[in-house]
Parts: sequence; C-alpha cells; structure tokens
Amino acid sequence: MQTRIKEYRARLALTQEDLAKAVGVRRETIVFLEQGKYNPSLKLAHDVARTLNAKIDDIFLFEDDPPEPHQILVD
Repeated sequence: MQTRIKEYRARLALTQEDLAKAVGVRRETIVFLEQGKYNPSLKLAHDVARTLNAKIDDIFLFEDDPPEPHQILVD
C-alpha cells in the first residue's frame, strides 16, 4: 500500500505529530502509515483523510486498485 499522507500534510503545513494528535494516534503510527508499513482501520483511514481534507481514495493507494483511465495503455 502506498499513501499520499506526507504530500497532503505538507499542503496543510502539518507535522506528523500534529496529524497524530488530530486523529488520536501516536506519531509512530503516522510514520508507519506514510511508509506503507501499516494498514489502518477504516475509522483511522477516514479520520486521516478527513483531517487532510481529502477522500480516503485520494490518500490511500492500494496496489490492486485498477489504473486510472489515463493510465490504461492501448496497443
């Protein structure tokens, strides 16, 4: 799993600690989320996305998600 948490945090000038406090977790949880080493619960994913003013699908990218229409290659 990949995430865009760091990118969205930067847009809002939030530190990992700021985001952690806002969603009620430890900073290390945010570190692991950003590194793709932790799969969040649906509630945590929702809280992170909401805090970052985004949709869950904008923040969390799963490898088995189908490609975006502009990424589909046609021979």
